[in-house]
Amino acid sequence: MPLESIGTLNAHLLPLQHVLLYYFSNQNANSKNNLFLYLVMLILGGMPLFYLELALGQFYRSGCISIWRYICPLFKGVGFGICVIASYMSFYYNTIISTAIYYIFASFTSELPWANCNNTWNTYNCSTNATSTGAENHVSPAEEYYTRSVLEFHKSSGIDDLGPPRWQFVCGLLLVFFMVYFALWKGPKSSGKAVWVTAISPFIVLFILLIRGLTLEGSSEGLRYFLTPDWERLLDGEVWSDAAAQVFFSLGPGFGVLMALASYNPFDNNFYRDALLTSFINFFASFLSGLVVFSVLGYLSFVTGKDVKDVVQDGPGLVFVAYPTAIATMPGAQFWSVLFFIMLASLGLDSTFGGLEAILTAISDEWPQLFGSHRKLFCLGICAYCFLGSLPTTTYGGQYVITLLDFFGPTIAILFIVFVEAAAMCWFYGVRRISNDVNKMLGHKPGPFWVVCWVCISPVFILAIFVLTLASYKPLELGPYVFPQWSVGLGWILTASSILCIPGYMVYKLAITKGNFWTRVKKCIEPEEYFLDPAEAIALKNGHGKDHPECNDIFKEGGQTI
Repeated sequence: MPLESIGTLNAHLLPLQHVLLYYFSNQNANSKNNLFLYLVMLILGGMPLFYLELALGQFYRSGCISIWRYICPLFKGVGFGICVIASYMSFYYNTIISTAIYYIFASFTSELPWANCNNTWNTYNCSTNATSTGAENHVSPAEEYYTRSVLEFHKSSGIDDLGPPRWQFVCGLLLVFFMVYFALWKGPKSSGKAVWVTAISPFIVLFILLIRGLTLEGSSEGLRYFLTPDWERLLDGEVWSDAAAQVFFSLGPGFGVLMALASYNPFDNNFYRDALLTSFINFFASFLSGLVVFSVLGYLSFVTGKDVKDVVQDGPGLVFVAYPTAIATMPGAQFWSVLFFIMLASLGLDSTFGGLEAILTAISDEWPQLFGSHRKLFCLGICAYCFLGSLPTTTYGGQYVITLLDFFGPTIAILFIVFVEAAAMCWFYGVRRISNDVNKMLGHKPGPFWVVCWVCISPVFILAIFVLTLASYKPLELGPYVFPQWSVGLGWILTASSILCIPGYMVYKLAITKGNFWTRVKKCIEPEEYFLDPAEAIALKNGHGKDHPECNDIFKEGGQTI
């Protein structure tokens, strides 16, 4: 794999979620099961699909839409659904990055603005002593800074009272999309060079923060909390669905990124090695991030006199409240704050590069004359579309929009789409064809473990998690605020908008295909085009066998269709 491509791939697999540790999920309930369940999901669900998407993306050299003409045209709606989900994620994900950028600039002061209660935004409930009498009514300076100064959340009464966009976040978004555009406008070659910086630098920062965290008093208690599973909760479907969400959000199957990046590889690239290596890096990043966060939370527990489970906060409070609270008590707090939020912004940009590249590649491959030949202009249009879609998240009530988008945009739909994708590839296209494709690229077929996972374990496993997620559905809340029914209805429309791409395209495809119903079905589940690997193409052209020396010269040029 070229350096640019492997850099982009590894960068995408080091997303912001590793450090946020279930940014939008119930951290208090599930953190103790995180490592064990993450490993189970990684081995049985994530890695087999990761390997599968890399293999087919590299063999057919296509994005998540056009690849279906070679596999099973009836399921082409999966690709469109993936693009819809990726666009929803971009609407709120980049606002989180702009918040991290906001904190970077705010840290260049003689004293961190969330270190005390002597600011204009503070209320009478602000207290730096969380163990004082009546502490249950007290709010930390970091929390008031985040909610009342950064977000000005108190100026919104709910999702039906968002208020105007805040210029600070709008400027932050412009900066983010400016960097994204110039990283993507020339394709993976340009983004690959950018992400080598943004992928490696977070590891350096993580190690520095880990060393600092381990030297703090009480850090061992935080690590003990992180590493000790709560076995009694393993029968709770909610913790399994949360673990599955983290694997898919971090490892990337079902988001189109893997196919997009693999499509730029040489035909004989060792993607099996890449799959194992990047999966290990992904797990290592999750584990390292957990150590960094919980070592500092253990220190915060020691300082406040609370249990670790009481200082771990849900949602954004983990990185924008709890962690900054601990940083503010350290010597050289400004340095550690700048370092931490630069790392967050870098990780976020990595994921944004991958997510938008998936959309660009998918649409460009499907309509090469209309979009592929005008990539710079098309990339600018996608960035502008995502920027405009992000504006509601920059308002006073932006957190309501972010919560709604995160829950109903990708979380539920991605599980269903990944199941359909796995079923279509493994059951309709078939494991035999997949094994033959792998053999043509690597010289050997996949091992029994991968075949068994593709045939039964992974698709059924993902379907079970999807059902568990629906069964554990609870009314959407943000703190004490319960979302009104009209907003929940809008959320389900968002979920349906990506899922319905699948049956919608099926109806369209069957309608335009000639013949009776069963003839149409048979035509639609068979590949529209057959792809020859490079050796087969030149051998067919020259009348030679595949072992002819002339065939070897074309392996790095990719395949062709007939």
